[in-house]
Amino acid sequence: MRKPFLTAQWRYLAMLNFEVDPAVLAPLVPKGTLLDAEGGRHYISLVGFLFLDTHIFGFPAFFHESFEEVNLRFYVRRELAEESRRGVVFIREIVSRPLVAGTAKLTYNEPYTTTPTQHTLVRTADELQSVEYLFGRSDRLCRLTLHCDGSPVALPAVSHEEFIAERAWGFTRQRDGGTIEYAVDHPRWNVWRNARWELGGPLGDFYQEPFSSILSGAPASAFVAEGSAVAVHLPQRIA
Repeated sequence: MRKPFLTAQWRYLAMLNFEVDPAVLAPLVPKGTLLDAEGGRHYISLVGFLFLDTHIFGFPAFFHESFEEVNLRFYVRRELAEESRRGVVFIREIVSRPLVAGTAKLTYNEPYTTTPTQHTLVRTADELQSVEYLFGRSDRLCRLTLHCDGSPVALPAVSHEEFIAERAWGFTRQRDGGTIEYAVDHPRWNVWRNARWELGGPLGDFYQEPFSSILSGAPASAFVAEGSAVAVHLPQRIA
């Protein structure tokens, strides 16, 4: 595969997952892909993580190497004769860096928006205890916090966590109605399963209905992925 567009470290991915009616997602599915389900159940995920050591075409992204991202996504697949490409579609991506948002919009047409972000990690020498991501203005903060116990485990095969986390492709609808896909390379992540969750704040500031109401309910699952080095490739238009 050609040299990746972007390389970075994605770390401490807090994944809060909500079951949704597929009818909610159907209008957002990019052409050429299908909604992906786990045992007939469909999900959206609110994901907060650290974007570290970012390089573009091998060069450091000066002053933009490290930042938080919080995204809302759902799950699709593209069926080819030789393989099924399991991927994600983003509903909203939040960062604090306008240049990051602008580059992603220009290159991928991704739905980025900018607002201040913060994070807090609480850990002992050996164990992660909690990870928290904040986004929004100081008087209108949203907070995503997951609490962990013990050490992470290898991502279990044929598991709910694998369905959510093991996604090698991104798909994005384009302004003309077409679709681009891009590969995302990383090893399988270790995870802290069954995390205890907190989510609060004016979510309606960032997410339209019905998503703000869905996020105000109880999630189906919560876990934290340890993360790793990643490589994001340039997009290709699909037929």
